[in-house]
Amino acid sequence: MIKKILIANRGEIAARIIRTCKKMGIETVAVYSEADQQAPYVSIADESFLIGPPKVNESYLNVYRILEVAKITKANAIHPGYGFLSENEQFAEFCATEGIVFIGPNSNVIKQMGSKIAARNSMKQAGVRVIPGTDGVVSTVEEAIETAKEIGYPIMLKASAGGGGIGMQVVHSDKELAKAFDSNSKRAITFFGDGSMFMEKKIENARHIEIQILADHHGNAIHLFERECSIQRRNQKVIEEAPSKFITDKTRNLMGVAAIKAVNMLNYTNAGTIEFLVDEQENFYFLEMNTRIQVEHPITEEITGIDIIEQQINIASGKELTVKQEDLFIDGHAIEARIYAEDPVTFLPSPGHISIFELPEGQGIRNETAVTADYNVTPFYDPMIGKLIVKENTRGEAIRLLKQALSRYKVEGIKTNIPMLLNIIDNEQFLAGNTSTAFVDNYYLTQMNK
Repeated sequence: MIKKILIANRGEIAARIIRTCKKMGIETVAVYSEADQQAPYVSIADESFLIGPPKVNESYLNVYRILEVAKITKANAIHPGYGFLSENEQFAEFCATEGIVFIGPNSNVIKQMGSKIAARNSMKQAGVRVIPGTDGVVSTVEEAIETAKEIGYPIMLKASAGGGGIGMQVVHSDKELAKAFDSNSKRAITFFGDGSMFMEKKIENARHIEIQILADHHGNAIHLFERECSIQRRNQKVIEEAPSKFITDKTRNLMGVAAIKAVNMLNYTNAGTIEFLVDEQENFYFLEMNTRIQVEHPITEEITGIDIIEQQINIASGKELTVKQEDLFIDGHAIEARIYAEDPVTFLPSPGHISIFELPEGQGIRNETAVTADYNVTPFYDPMIGKLIVKENTRGEAIRLLKQALSRYKVEGIKTNIPMLLNIIDNEQFLAGNTSTAFVDNYYLTQMNK
């Protein structure tokens, strides 16, 4: 039985996990770096421990220090949140060796899905359609150029390891590919310790749609429908919504079946997300699998009424899923806007002192935040300072509520992307649901550069 959980993370996701633990009567341990001593999540945990300097490799990626704190506090489980160690198979393995429950899938599955090439080949084996591309590593620029001729430009050059858009680039010619290959490989080595590259055909006007799944240790697996995550900048999500306005019930069901098929083939357990690219004809192609909680999980919680963190903890405790697929239905429409401390035009981070921080409140509005007023946003971590989630009966009503809430979201002392978010949700193409992954380039940046 899980009695005490150490949260191996920071910011809003740490606070989110602590909230569910309190509801479940489970004690919590927060860990923090020197840069996060004043962070709100630190004070709401039952216990808090300093684990190192601001740099992530000396704090939030310091496996041995985190495990040491778990043993000192007698935490018998660790929730990794997202990012940092959440998809690190060695960390999951170390937890198992120390007799600590890792709230996520086992290390073998994490490793298999952590390599985009291995994940791609696993999905082909499961009968899930994949994007045309290479089934293995592309080792040299010369090999890449030859392969690109077979696939056909434009292509996506991708790092096999990691995520978040790092080591990923669209290329349209041999010249662009030659220039991008070495730089992206070196960047992947820096961030993930693995410079392996592979290539896929660029799906034009694609939508990024993902399926949330839950699977227990008793052979039960369900999906919680889809999230539309096509509004992205630099291959990172900005606005997500559930359900998607674009896909039909038929496609929704087919995507759900494909996701469950993949989960069963992998013997996957806990929460996970199968991400797809969907073309204009609603053909869907496997993109990647995230073996962790997603940043955008609140919108799925809003339309299903299921606390995904609670389900993660129950599954890790060995409990059987109490919800069956036929019990689930979509209730209303939810949208999440990520609030970043960044310049809304250049997307460059905007660290600094927050002098005023006031959140919108009211029915249908949910806030997940990492900061408060009189808080210093440091340059050491991801610039996301909060998430604004709204839920209404229809998409149109949800957009109107989001616009009102964003207009009342007050942050002073630093720049934020709120002007960008307001611009996007006011765009006639967004209102019509025409939200491909090229939306920010085609509409927002084009307008900014006029």
